[in-house]
Amino acid sequence: MSNYLTGLLAAILFLGLAGCASRQAETERTVDREKLASANTKLAFQYMRDKEYEIALKKLEKALSADPNYVDAHNAMGLLNSQLGRFDDAERSFKKALRLDADNSSTLNNYGQFLCQRGRYEEGEARFLEAVANPLYKRPALALSNAGTCAMDAGHIDAAETHFRTALEKEERLAPALIQMADISLRLERHLAARGYLQRYQEVAPHTAKSLWLGIRIERLLNDRDAVSSYALLLEKGYPDSNELRQYLESKGQ
Repeated sequence: MSNYLTGLLAAILFLGLAGCASRQAETERTVDREKLASANTKLAFQYMRDKEYEIALKKLEKALSADPNYVDAHNAMGLLNSQLGRFDDAERSFKKALRLDADNSSTLNNYGQFLCQRGRYEEGEARFLEAVANPLYKRPALALSNAGTCAMDAGHIDAAETHFRTALEKEERLAPALIQMADISLRLERHLAARGYLQRYQEVAPHTAKSLWLGIRIERLLNDRDAVSSYALLLEKGYPDSNELRQYLESKGQ
């Protein structure tokens, strides 16, 4: 083999190895950026739960600086901006996340809640149902329950009931769906069914002012005075400043 050919083969081999090393280095940098973005996003969620919004914002800015296309960070930024009342910024963040991953069920669920809170009920309900349609979503029942709540807020009781029933078929101990079905059943004068849903709710979640006031109204209609007194006592002790207690006290004078 000539010296020229030997040199050419060596050069090709060197370039190939250099190319592999370059790609490996780039892959490692990409992985490092993703890890940094992920770590800062997780920290941001923790600070958001503690209402440390300024620190959460800094963590998300670090996450997006490390990886501008990190979907979870854009999703989290949408939640944070919504909590801060920066609604235009929140929507831009949610839309950016969905442009990067249109099937991201967590973003669809959070964006759906944002839209419903803004009174854009049909849009919000549609986002929830898109989340449910993703076969990889681990909590479709939760998105269905959120769709039901959105429909309730819009005054669409039939659609809400359908969503809640479907949610409970998938996850029978889902507290938000159970309490909403108790409320719907009371509105539709299905008093025994309302009691049943509320009892199922009590098995999986602690009472709230809403659930206690709901129990009072249900048991009044079923003429169970002892149950009414029990719910009322819990409401007075646990939620002395609640609107539900005020409503109960006002109803006693009627």
